[in-house]
Amino acid sequence: MNRTTLTALAALTLAAALTACSSSDSTSSKPAADAPPYKITRQDKSGNQRQVTVEVTSTKDLRAVFDDVTAKLTDDAGWFVEINCSTGGTAGADNRLANGKKAVGNIGAASTGLDDGKTEYEANEGRSCPA
Repeated sequence: MNRTTLTALAALTLAAALTACSSSDSTSSKPAADAPPYKITRQDKSGNQRQVTVEVTSTKDLRAVFDDVTAKLTDDAGWFVEINCSTGGTAGADNRLANGKKAVGNIGAASTGLDDGKTEYEANEGRSCPA
């Protein structure tokens, strides 16, 4: 190989390595521009079924919060998302506003009953936030 070819291959390899290392952190709770503020208070790091608990201060755009959270879940697993109001809960029960799930990979599909990459979201009617 000539020097130009080796240089081009080295540049491509470096670019691929940098791209692979720059993936977003799925534990980040910084919302996308269209999602209202939220805070991830729990996110399991291992297992076939993983839970993510999110707190919000309003019922505004809960679906956008769910979509933003699930977009960052990329590990093969069945993800179960709980969205709670930051107020109105008790030690025994959260003020649950919505539930959802996402399947990532075959493990996620088996764990959730959804096809790989699919989500399911359901808001709890009659709930308010702040409580």
